[in-house]
Formats: sequence, C-alpha cells, structure tokens
Amino acid sequence: MDKPVMNINQVLENAKQLNVNERALVAHCLISSLETRQDQGVDQAWMELAELRFQELVSGKVESVSWDDIKKEVKG
Repeated sequence: MDKPVMNINQVLENAKQLNVNERALVAHCLISSLETRQDQGVDQAWMELAELRFQELVSGKVESVSWDDIKKEVKG
C-alpha cells in the first residue's frame, strides 16, 4: 500500500495544528534526523558539564536565574 504523499506546505499546515509541546517535539525529531553521526565524547562532555553546574548550584558558588529574568535581561 502506498503512503499518502504530503508536500511541505501540507506538513507545515498540519504542524501548526499541534500544541507548542508537540511542535517542539516535532522540531527536535526533525533536527535530530539531520545528525548523521555523533562525535565521540559529546555525551560524556555534556554529562560532566551538567554535573559541574549542578555542584556549583548545590555549593552556592552560583545562583539560579529564572527564565523570565533572562528574557527580561535579553530584551533590555
């Protein structure tokens, strides 16, 4: 059985009907599908960075900043 063929405009129009979380998931999946290979050590490097940032928060070396505060600062 042949799959129905959708053109890019139909895909985009259908995507607009999704809620924001569903659109974010679709975007993530599409971007991920472009990645043809994964650099060795990337996952390990991200894990180490996340652990470092977490330890900085727990120790009080740095303070968290809310997303709303970041947006306000960026917008000026």
